Amino acid sequence: MTPQREIDRDAASSEGTVIVTDTSGGGFTRQISAGHHQLVADEPPPVGDDAGPTPYDLVLAGLGACTSMTVRMYADRKRWPLEEIRVTLRHSRIHATDCADCETTNGYIHQIDCDVELTGDLDDAQRQRLLYIAERCPVHQTLTSEVRITTSLLA
Repeated sequence: MTPQREIDRDAASSEGTVIVTDTSGGGFTRQISAGHHQLVADEPPPVGDDAGPTPYDLVLAGLGACTSMTVRMYADRKRWPLEEIRVTLRHSRIHATDCADCETTNGYIHQIDCDVELTGDLDDAQRQRLLYIAERCPVHQTLTSEVRITTSLLA
């Protein structure tokens, strides 16, 4: 193993660090290391080989997983009879001019639709509270807050 690969593996083992490597020899398939977990991302044909979810699919997966986990944690803490959570997400872009309540007026707005299904003997107040909690998951909060991304070129 090359010294750089050892450094990459060590860096990926720390929480909050993800390393993405081009392994496709010119295509779009990417190897993702997140801790000791290995994932693959790709684009669908004709651009890619469809070897894994797209980058937007991975963003939606992170939001859906966090939403579901946050709702489960809250329901368990309250000892509510929540049996199952299903989160369905869709990503699209809409013209800014078609968005009545958006600050941006030019270009596109990215739209994420998140449907939460709750199974269990929950009353209406519990269901509404869990919907409120769903929007408080940390990934949702990150995606709807100001985010700064700093990109650096390494040798």
